[in-house]
Amino acid sequence: MFTKDQILAALSKVIHPEKGKDIVTLGMVSEIESGKDGISLIITPEKSNDPFISSVKSTIVRTLKDELGPDAAVISIEIRPKSVVSKEVPILDIILPDVTNIIAVASGKGGVGKTTVAVNLAIALARMDFNVGLLDADVFGPSIPMMFDAEKYKPEVKREKNTDLIVPLKKYGVKVLSTGFFVDPADAVIWRGPMASNFLKQMLAQGDWGNLDFLLVDLPPGTSDIHLTLVQEVAVTGAIIVSTPQEVAVADAIKGISMFRSDKINVPILGLVENMAWFTPAELPQNKYYIFGKEGCKILAEKTGVPLLGQIPLVQSICESGDKGLPAALDDSPAGQAFMALAGVLLAVTSKRNIELQPTKKVNINKH
Repeated sequence: MFTKDQILAALSKVIHPEKGKDIVTLGMVSEIESGKDGISLIITPEKSNDPFISSVKSTIVRTLKDELGPDAAVISIEIRPKSVVSKEVPILDIILPDVTNIIAVASGKGGVGKTTVAVNLAIALARMDFNVGLLDADVFGPSIPMMFDAEKYKPEVKREKNTDLIVPLKKYGVKVLSTGFFVDPADAVIWRGPMASNFLKQMLAQGDWGNLDFLLVDLPPGTSDIHLTLVQEVAVTGAIIVSTPQEVAVADAIKGISMFRSDKINVPILGLVENMAWFTPAELPQNKYYIFGKEGCKILAEKTGVPLLGQIPLVQSICESGDKGLPAALDDSPAGQAFMALAGVLLAVTSKRNIELQPTKKVNINKH
């Protein structure tokens, strides 16, 4: 059995990701009970929709064992918010007023390299001297921190005009925010849909993005609440759909195209990106092996009238450089040149879209 002082001392090591202070100092520890069966706690966050509370709970359990030993069993952690607030996150009057183009990067299914494309496109645009932001909205599987070698980065929060602003990571010329900056990499993100959507709203409204030419939003695979939240919160300039050439991936890509093109959403599809288009071994740079099928996205582009923006080969260096936190677009290797070329095409289609089409409006989806 542990004393209250021992438990409080251990809990003082648990830092709230957004506030940057420990939960004891923040007054979040309301009640502590310690008996032969274990420890029971009542935690009182400031608001009922705190999106970091799941992370805080898992950190509490781990920290008590680390600080007090393996016998520190936690029976229960009850959450009692100090105040029940609106489900909507407090936001600025206008979200992202200084962002010129918001580009959604989506895919019909996972495993097609959507995040790799988003990261390398962002870096390629930055290399072209554009102001670029990258928002990792794949809240349940954030991998962008690893690709930027920033898994230990913890954003600062600054106060400006009576609003708390979250300071993005600035690396390789890109401003970056990700769920992974707030959640321990070893923890699974177990959030219901509203919590995940709330987190996205906070990153959009309270991220200190500043003036950007492009904000790329890396969406989760498939179609979900996150996609709807994005188009309801901001006017998305256009979407890019990433797919591999294999039939099952192309079939799922069609669903992504249909979602953005639907009457209720009506976000322009800027184009398709065919990733892993062919395999080229380093020792035979002129050879192409179509291990996932040939030109599946080119055929899809012809059927749907969506332009094919580029084909990215399956090259070992792209995977290795991403895992090392040094994405391929940073250098002028063949892989890097492929992403620079893709960025050039994206610039052209975005410019064409902005000249020929009216600005996208935020989506208003009425519930019946």
